[in-house]
Amino acid sequence: MTDSQAFLDDITWTTEGLVPAIAQDAATGEILMMAWMNREALALTAENGVAVYWSRSRKKLWRKGESSGHTQKVKEVKLDCDADVIILVIEQLGGIACHTGRRSCFYRTLKDGQWQENSAVIKDPKEIYS
Repeated sequence: MTDSQAFLDDITWTTEGLVPAIAQDAATGEILMMAWMNREALALTAENGVAVYWSRSRKKLWRKGESSGHTQKVKEVKLDCDADVIILVIEQLGGIACHTGRRSCFYRTLKDGQWQENSAVIKDPKEIYS
C-alpha cells in the first residue's frame, strides 16, 4: 500500500472487508443508490474519480456503468463520524442510477403499510442491459 492509500486504514470495515457506500447527487443532494465497497474499490474510486463498487453476488469489482453506460463521476468522498459509511457525491451520467431504469434505487415509499412506487422508469432495463 502506498502512502496515498493510507486513508483506507481509517475505515471501519465489516468482517467481510466491506463498507456501505451511498451515492448522492452533487447537484440536488438526492440519494441515488447504496452499494458496497472493498479496499480495492475505494482505492480505485479515489484514484480515478469514477465509482467502483464490490458486487457481493458476483464476488467481483463492479465499475458502475460498465454495462449500462450510466457511470458515476465522483466529485467528493465523505466518511461518517464512526468511519463505517462512505458517501460518494457524484454526477450521475446518463441520469439513471438504478438497474430498474429509474433515476434512484429509492423509488418506493411506505404509505399506509404498503410500498408505493414514487418514480417512473426512465428507460426499460431490457434496453439498457441487452
